[in-house]
Amino acid sequence: MKKGILTDLFTTFAKIGLFTFGGGYAMIALIENECVEKKGWITTDDLSTVTAIAESTPGPIAINCATFTGYMQAGFAGALSATIGMITPSFLMIYLISMFFDNFLEITFIASAFKGIKIAVGILIFQAAVTMIKKMKKKLRPRLFMGTAFVAMMIINLFAVNFSTIWLLVIAAVANVMIYTISSMKKEAK
Repeated sequence: MKKGILTDLFTTFAKIGLFTFGGGYAMIALIENECVEKKGWITTDDLSTVTAIAESTPGPIAINCATFTGYMQAGFAGALSATIGMITPSFLMIYLISMFFDNFLEITFIASAFKGIKIAVGILIFQAAVTMIKKMKKKLRPRLFMGTAFVAMMIINLFAVNFSTIWLLVIAAVANVMIYTISSMKKEAK
């Protein structure tokens, strides 16, 4: 294990955890910047994979990404350090807010700040999506799945259809396994 890696994992994810506004998707851009570009702990493909897995497993996406990255760097101790780093700022903020502010969002200054934060969160989520699309393999199948999922989600949102994104993930996974199986059978037949 590299010297100081546990501290580095904790502080890196604590810094990311300070900006949890908007949830995991908004934090993917921050995780990519810190863990892929600056520190080289994981690759873009690793981040895409763990994001897909984190979406379909219990728990917040950002925490799952932190746990995965920590584990890749320093095993169980790294996973624990990164995870605790990610949750500590949120825990402390919520704890302090609950202690001192009964009507926190009724304070005009705070309410105004959160309106601005909502806009920034939307931009962070969009940035993460664009980055992942740019780095996606330039093959037909991934782009077809992405386009189909995008159209499906737009239809679901525009027509207010009650449809869980988990089902969309399951359908995409099953379709991809079927396509892979058919492709493999065709290759074996040749």
